[in-house]
Amino acid sequence: MKTIGLIGGMSWESTVTYYKVVNETVKKELGGLHSAKVLLYSVDFSEIEKCQADGDWDKSAAILSAAAKNLEIAGADFIVICTNTMHKVVPQIQSNIAIPVIHIAEATADELKYHNITKVALLGTKYTMTQDFYKDRLINAGITVLIPEEEEIEIVNDVIYNELCLGIISEASKNKYLSIIRGLAEQGAQGVILGCTEIGLLIQQKDLEFPVFDTAQIHAVRAAKLSIEE
Repeated sequence: MKTIGLIGGMSWESTVTYYKVVNETVKKELGGLHSAKVLLYSVDFSEIEKCQADGDWDKSAAILSAAAKNLEIAGADFIVICTNTMHKVVPQIQSNIAIPVIHIAEATADELKYHNITKVALLGTKYTMTQDFYKDRLINAGITVLIPEEEEIEIVNDVIYNELCLGIISEASKNKYLSIIRGLAEQGAQGVILGCTEIGLLIQQKDLEFPVFDTAQIHAVRAAKLSIEE
């Protein structure tokens, strides 16, 4: 079994999901008392969020590169970054280590293609929704990406940072999200990507009439299956 190197803490609420799903998947696949071999490096999210707000992506890349290097030295076989937004700095991280980084957008694109999704709604932080580092991975896989209107982007982003990352689950915010998602469905979206690992704490498949793709779940399952491949 390979050892998974998790970079978590962004926020720790969704990192819990990763650890749970990775171990559930390994148990399901191997049975018995099997669990995953995991190394976890959990960063201080306040420091990372300040880099995001200041646009200092180089500093955040340095912090996460150091975390990845430490995991590599400790024996990780590959790296899984437990957040969508910070995949913006994957090229810098990858250049500092010899082991692979398993990209969350590529894992999600594979899942969308498996389900024959060609047009999808994307919710996430404002960085994930508006910048190209994430969407381009989907577009290059032949998938059309729809994002909310500017005012709705701010609503989605505010709920992530001011509620979900603090462990606050609000029914009012859930209804706002569902309204935004259904608006994108009316524009032709065949499903929705929960493109922030915290959104799965608020929105689940049972809340919607069409496919929900929870990136934290998809990414964690991919990591678990890679760890037990021959």
